[in-house]
Amino acid sequence: MGGKRKKDEGEVAAEEEREVNPCNKKRQVLPSTIKNKDKRVVVHSHLKHEKKVEKRKKQIDHEAKEKKAMELGEELPPRPTPHTIENRRVPDETICKPDDEELFAGNDVDEFSGILKREITPKILITTCCFNSTRIPSFISEILTVIPNAHYFKRGTYDLKKVTPFFVVQIVVYANEKDFKSIVVVHTNRRQPDALLIIGLPDGPTAHFKLSSLVLHKDIKNHGNPTLHMPELVMNNFTTRLGHRVGRMIQSLFPQDPNFRGRRVVTFHNQRDFIFFRHHRYIFDQKSIKPLNGKGKNKETNENKLGKVITRLQECGPRFMLKSISLQHGTFDTKGGEYEWLHKTKMDTSHRRFFL
Repeated sequence: MGGKRKKDEGEVAAEEEREVNPCNKKRQVLPSTIKNKDKRVVVHSHLKHEKKVEKRKKQIDHEAKEKKAMELGEELPPRPTPHTIENRRVPDETICKPDDEELFAGNDVDEFSGILKREITPKILITTCCFNSTRIPSFISEILTVIPNAHYFKRGTYDLKKVTPFFVVQIVVYANEKDFKSIVVVHTNRRQPDALLIIGLPDGPTAHFKLSSLVLHKDIKNHGNPTLHMPELVMNNFTTRLGHRVGRMIQSLFPQDPNFRGRRVVTFHNQRDFIFFRHHRYIFDQKSIKPLNGKGKNKETNENKLGKVITRLQECGPRFMLKSISLQHGTFDTKGGEYEWLHKTKMDTSHRRFFL
């Protein structure tokens, strides 16, 4: 009466399977909740293996459907979109839309409208911080080849806005008197360029960028030499209101009349709030195909035939990356300046949240 019930074959098989595969016992339990390390490793490995097998099954099934559709001449099944940080971005209310009338109205009256409408030709003043380094002159000489109508002004001990006696000239006042439209200040840290300060004239704004991953012209493999043609400017992925404003400020450094015959391209590509700078020339190559027989009755067969046109890129340099730190109203003012946007560490609540 009180004896134990004899287990049937199905129950015995289920227990054996649980012993061999512990993850079948509790499928909802996460490995991180298991305190025993050995069991946690076993459960994790089994879950990882099952996920891999399931993914492979889906791939085989999708390939079989594509093959069958091609044989029957039907439309191919849609491919699943991969999960990336970009397409899982945190929704942002400030993302610009094509039908945003307020945005277009603001473009007509902002500080950069005159340059972007080709009414004004930009004139850029480039200078350095007070403490120079050995790598700064090479970087500035390459920036002068990238930005047309740019002029270098030796900083020395002059301050950006501080009023001092005798012959110390205020850089901002000097630039306004000489009809400069922007000032670019290159900062250094540990004898390396590490920041860019772009000041719009005469009334701002001022943008501060962190500079990293700098590769000079001479260090790029198979680099090309830039020409004096006006470059074509490419701006990518500046989607928010802040990104739109920063992008227009960068655009205002370049004349808006590119010479396409020069085949010269300057690119600012924004990805995950990092602005990648590249400077290229594109080249068209068309190789001639010689005829197999040198002698022939027809003249057309003896002439060289033109092959396909091949387009290739040749990087001119420099190559660097920018990270936006702040955007300030007016010209440079560290004490009483009002900021449009300022990056703080507490704003980085998610790696899928972007501001540009």
